[in-house]
Amino acid sequence: MAVGKNKRLTKGKKGSRKKPVDPFLKKEWYRLQAPAMFKNKDFGRTIITKTAGTKIASDGLKGRVIEVSLADLQSNEESAFRKIKLCIEDVQGYNCITNFHGMDMTRDKVCSLIQKRQTIIEANVDCRTSDGYIVRLFCIAFTKKFGTDKGERQVKQTCYANSAQCRTIRSKMVEKMTEIGTKGDLRTLVHTLVTANTGKEIIEMAKPIFPLQNCFIRKVKVLKKPKFDVTALMEWHQNDDKAATDTGKPVEAEDTVAGSGGRY
Repeated sequence: MAVGKNKRLTKGKKGSRKKPVDPFLKKEWYRLQAPAMFKNKDFGRTIITKTAGTKIASDGLKGRVIEVSLADLQSNEESAFRKIKLCIEDVQGYNCITNFHGMDMTRDKVCSLIQKRQTIIEANVDCRTSDGYIVRLFCIAFTKKFGTDKGERQVKQTCYANSAQCRTIRSKMVEKMTEIGTKGDLRTLVHTLVTANTGKEIIEMAKPIFPLQNCFIRKVKVLKKPKFDVTALMEWHQNDDKAATDTGKPVEAEDTVAGSGGRY
């Protein structure tokens, strides 16, 4: 046989291809467990590639952030404009144990509040909770026309607040947010944000300065977390009647400067 002939002996059959494999055969589902302060503990599923070699499935799940509507967690459609971010901190069997990671408002809700002929007042402040978390709170409010219960309404079409009034109202917002942020641990803060109406309290505080409407804690960011502790994490998932309690001593408020808010 001449050298260089029969070149196709080393190759496979012409046109042979790999059979398509369903990628979901290599996946597995894990349950998402919300903290005990919410009504619906089991709020969803997440998917991950099965453990293979040195690539462990649970390591790929840790740190994953899930965004879920507060209406789904509380079975209350009135809270549908709130979005809660939960971070997977630990994996136990096929259960993903989550912790609070942040809160936000839906864009359509914020856009529905913005109107002409009024002033938007925003503020933000950084707070340290008694259990070592550093959170940033954002507040938003809108001015409204003067009026009384007797039906007397403002004739003027606009209701703009001047810069001095905005500055004073912003300081009131920072004062209230610092109070709720430093008086207890993160569980207390989340419970307050979910159940209490902090916006109405700020409106009452600012009433002598300028009448406000539609005041909300718009966003909450967790900037820094303490060292991971399984015992502290499992306290979030204890099924007790008192979902959030004050633990530890209140933290002294640091000197903060009122911010003008961030982007939506």
